[in-house]
Amino acid sequence: MQLHKSYIRKLAVALLMAVASWGFKASAQIDAQLTQYWAVPSYYNPSSIGNVDFIHITAGSKLQWIGVKHAPMNFLAMADMPFKFLGKRWGTGLLLQQESVGLFSTQTVAAQLAWKKKMLGGTLSVGVQVGLLNQSFKGDSVRVPDTDQAHTNADDAIPKGVVNGRALDVAAGVSFVHKWFWIAASTTHVTAPTITLKAGENEEDLYEFNTGRFFYLMAGSNIPIKNTLFEIQPSVFAKTDTKFWQAEATLRVRYNKFLSGGFAYRHKDAVSAMFGAEFKNFFVGYAYDFPISSMNKATHGSHELFLNYNVKLNLGEVNKNKHKSIRIM
Repeated sequence: MQLHKSYIRKLAVALLMAVASWGFKASAQIDAQLTQYWAVPSYYNPSSIGNVDFIHITAGSKLQWIGVKHAPMNFLAMADMPFKFLGKRWGTGLLLQQESVGLFSTQTVAAQLAWKKKMLGGTLSVGVQVGLLNQSFKGDSVRVPDTDQAHTNADDAIPKGVVNGRALDVAAGVSFVHKWFWIAASTTHVTAPTITLKAGENEEDLYEFNTGRFFYLMAGSNIPIKNTLFEIQPSVFAKTDTKFWQAEATLRVRYNKFLSGGFAYRHKDAVSAMFGAEFKNFFVGYAYDFPISSMNKATHGSHELFLNYNVKLNLGEVNKNKHKSIRIM
């Protein structure tokens, strides 16, 4: 009977989380849906760190579905840099993330390491990320409607307070960066960890949340237009958990290595407009998503903002990938 009761509680919490996230398809996925994925590739792929001789410091936020109560909000901070060890080039990085969806929140703290090898006129990278995933659910904020005949606020299946737990989380990826193009493939939550959310010392107060494994593919190019100051920067992004998939295509134009802008289409989800500006070692990018799904009846869109600052390093070698920002790898 105790085992059956524990199972019911776990199922109830999973249902509450799904309802709180307003049908968000990625409720079991804690990776943010970033429109400017090309600006922060190391968020999805740890091999994308340390490609150029700069310390990259990035901070940003995405406010999704403005106007919808308890809609997803993401805050992100990252830093990475290259270094040399035993005559080889490596990259190291740090990632911090905070996400809230309804009454559910996630915090990620992770360290990244990547090995580099020059080949075929470019650089091959293999990276790994190891960190802690902390998740919590505000059970004391659950309000059951009076019209609900199956549940009450006194239901034992609903946590009476905040429940939280943590687990080890691992990601891995590979990428290849060339002067004219880049491509990257990765897997996040490699072990698909199950996080036990704990409300008290008793075993009956344990709840579980399963973190899904996701696979990502990104690719892009930097095409200068002859005899002009313009560059065309197309890119694509796709993800799947083998059951659900999503893909988007982006087309940006950059002028005089200063201003940039473009549009994107996310399959059956949203269309986006984005603008960016760079000055010396600073880059700021903004994106606006307008939903084309049924969500457009409840919200007028999503906003995303990133700020990047670069500090020059001298590793005593000629860097063939002379890009000033991770926005183009």
